[in-house]
Amino acid sequence: MNLFTKKTTGQWAEDLACTHLRKQGLKLLQRNYRYTNGEIDLIMQDKQILVFIEVRYRADEQYGGSIESIDWRKQQRIIRTAQHYLQTHQSAQQQACRFDVVLLSGKTQLQWITDAFRPT
Repeated sequence: MNLFTKKTTGQWAEDLACTHLRKQGLKLLQRNYRYTNGEIDLIMQDKQILVFIEVRYRADEQYGGSIESIDWRKQQRIIRTAQHYLQTHQSAQQQACRFDVVLLSGKTQLQWITDAFRPT
């Protein structure tokens, strides 16, 4: 029986990603920001840049890797959610933004992709 549910595994992956990014100098602003059909796992500050971060974990790549799971539709949901965040947080409206991805595979392999995608 699997001791980890999807939610606890996702929480574990986000915790690991957040810890790694904080060690790189980013400041956590918010976790699990939700709007309509979208969610942003981590919203962080990297110097003068507001960073919206998607965290993906795959125990193995039998059904495709983590990066493949962030398709165009998923990117659009993240972008719409980020736009809502910007509209509702005045302090964030004038900041440069980027979309990063943190990929985790196996137990501890972590890959941070900065500027992974952009709004079209």
